[in-house]
Amino acid sequence: MELIILGSGTCVPSLKRGSPSLVIRAGGKALLFDSGSGTIRRMLEAGITYHDIDYIFYTHIHPDHIADLVPFIFTSKYAEMPRMKNLNIIGGKEFKKFFKKLNGVYGNWLKPEFYKISVREISGKAVKFSGFRVTGKPLAHIKESVGYRIEAENGKSIVFSGDTDYCKNIVELGRDADVLILECSLPDKKKVKGHLTPSLCGRIADESNCKKLILTHFYPSCDKIDAVSVCKKYYRGKIIIAEDLMRLKI
Repeated sequence: MELIILGSGTCVPSLKRGSPSLVIRAGGKALLFDSGSGTIRRMLEAGITYHDIDYIFYTHIHPDHIADLVPFIFTSKYAEMPRMKNLNIIGGKEFKKFFKKLNGVYGNWLKPEFYKISVREISGKAVKFSGFRVTGKPLAHIKESVGYRIEAENGKSIVFSGDTDYCKNIVELGRDADVLILECSLPDKKKVKGHLTPSLCGRIADESNCKKLILTHFYPSCDKIDAVSVCKKYYRGKIIIAEDLMRLKI
């Protein structure tokens, strides 16, 4: 498996950190998780095009996580280089309703010409795909929020929280994972409902017994502190601060 961080930031414009997005390569497939503003451009910087992505998974429908969905599909209609490969788009509760509304707004501009789009919602059960399987569980952010555990056929696993507060489901998703990717939005002193802080990330990593912790989704104020040191008060494993275009082999 390979992990590529495309955007490690938030909705706040930054020259250092793009909006949330990452790619996981598993079972010979390219899986895109979230697609905040600028994702398509970041993909090109990572050597990935809109032709390469097989699946898009969304953690929730906030604009900073989904802004490039419409551009992705619209780009795929480019007459001189149209997408030919079918696309699977997966989200949490009521994602199908959201996608239907998008089609109501854009009409034929989102209608594929040479491929098919399949949209589905994922629940708490593991779903087996060709070469990997994915488990999605609802998390504590908004009602549509879902976190994902991706497991390759060789047993390696990556877990991605998207946006969440501390909850039992993210601990369970991350249980013994090779890599646990957690949002780390704000310093402990600026904690807000629905988001994690360095201390909470450390607690989750410790309770889940994950092998490696990656912190991402930094607001500017969290970028100014030593988040790793705070996490280490609770978790003794390896901690990595995500950076845009970072690559990791698992």
